[in-house]
Amino acid sequence: MSGEPPPITAPIAVGWRARLDPAPALHRVRGSLVPITQIVVAVVVSFSVAHFGIGHAAPLLAATVPISSLGLVRDARPRLVLETVVGMLFGILVSELIVLVAGIGWWQLAIAMFVAMAIARFISPRPGFAIAAATQSAIVMILPITVPFTRLLDAAVGGAVALLVTALVPRSTRRTELADAQATFAGFTAAVDTVVAGLRAGSRERADRGLEKARALGGAISAWGAALESSAEIARISPFLRRQREEIARHARVQRAMDLAIRNLRVVARRSAYLVDDGMPRPLAADVLAEISTAAGLVRLALDDISYEPAARDVLRAVAGRLDPAALLPDAALGDHNLLASLRPLLVDLLVATGMPEGDARGAIPRI
Repeated sequence: MSGEPPPITAPIAVGWRARLDPAPALHRVRGSLVPITQIVVAVVVSFSVAHFGIGHAAPLLAATVPISSLGLVRDARPRLVLETVVGMLFGILVSELIVLVAGIGWWQLAIAMFVAMAIARFISPRPGFAIAAATQSAIVMILPITVPFTRLLDAAVGGAVALLVTALVPRSTRRTELADAQATFAGFTAAVDTVVAGLRAGSRERADRGLEKARALGGAISAWGAALESSAEIARISPFLRRQREEIARHARVQRAMDLAIRNLRVVARRSAYLVDDGMPRPLAADVLAEISTAAGLVRLALDDISYEPAARDVLRAVAGRLDPAALLPDAALGDHNLLASLRPLLVDLLVATGMPEGDARGAIPRI
């Protein structure tokens, strides 16, 4: 029946068909094409510079440093690439000095690895920094060479090329960022709609399920924020992504507002679960929250098309203008008034997400 609330669970694919489905693998390959191209270009260029330009016969580290520093991770912002390159150069320098002073052997390898990893951990809290230093340090200790510090020069070439490729063959994280944004809004809408269903039916179970969904949004909103930071750093140095800077800044504003909105949604969900524990429906609160969900959907559309922002703002303003608990529910208990009052910060956050200044957003809500 159309009047029934949506189910609180959803089916998932299981069995051998799900395990053998090639779609996830193809999606993985398609999403990695740009990083793969970036790494291949960096390796070929750095090898060519070290081999043909400098004259090194086998510039191994000129190839391994770009691979390790760029990688296939989604977050390849220049600062992290530079940090990884510095870690590798540091490990190579330590090993080169040990080889120069003590030669090559099993105990020299142990000392080089220990010193490189210990000092790298002291310098940086990132585990990847220490691993990068240790990996390149081991290569230097195991593969001897007659001319000292040749491998350090190869590694420096590889690191410089990796940073250059980051700017000239950038990984546009727009698709990743939009996917994270859509996942955040989809989860937000699902959580709100589940709380709405709980309020309409007077169901503590549904309201609790909505609270669980709201709590589970932390990973999605954090991933979106990380993708935006990566996009901003890459666009800052890449001449090919300059036009995206304004859009990235707008999306960052929406992300910050949605982070606060998710926190306030958890408060709303907790109060809803507490209220409907008596089994009584709260249709008015459900209607207001459903209107907020509709406006959030317009904010979601505005990520791709900014023309939706005014429409979202108008819907939220209309809801905000009448969100006076005493006027909406004059004879209701204090708990019902508190639930409606908890919607006010949520509305402010969503209004800010549409581009409205925070002061104006607060002013759009009646004083109580």
